[in-house]
Amino acid sequence: MPAWPSSPARSPELRGLRLAAAALLCALSGAAPAQPSDLAVKAAFLTKFPAYVTWPASAQPGAEAPFALCVIGDDPFGPRLDAAARGQQVDGHAVQVRRLGNAAAASDCRIAFVQAATPAATSAVLDALADKPILTVTDRGAAQGMVHFEIAEGRVRFRIDEAAARKSGLEINSRLLAIALSVKRGP
Repeated sequence: MPAWPSSPARSPELRGLRLAAAALLCALSGAAPAQPSDLAVKAAFLTKFPAYVTWPASAQPGAEAPFALCVIGDDPFGPRLDAAARGQQVDGHAVQVRRLGNAAAASDCRIAFVQAATPAATSAVLDALADKPILTVTDRGAAQGMVHFEIAEGRVRFRIDEAAARKSGLEINSRLLAIALSVKRGP
């Protein structure tokens, strides 16, 4: 019985050519896998920080109260932060995103992302929150919160001011400190 010629669809050369063509089409169309934006990564960090921070008992939300994650000043995240917080809980309390114009209404906040219009205004908000059991987070400028985001080697990273956190009664877990770019410790 004569051997059937190999099917063109099954030949190794044709399969290799098809794979190369598919890779070329993906490269030309820009169909690379989607990477999350820096803001999406920062929003995700904001919702994950509570797992690595211990607040004093006096700062725990009431039985039915949410865990308030606040944005004070400019909101660079928009719906990304709401999406990151959706379904998240801290010790049985739903994470609720609040957007505030200033620090006056921040007493129930457990995390405050602070980004005012100017560095001086950001410093003023941070000064108003100092010594309160609120984890302050900043992203740009010279004024820095207890956690300060930075881009290092193309990735979102952060620095931690552990001394400021302790002064406000917060304990930051060693696992979070270990992945920080730097940790400012107290005297």
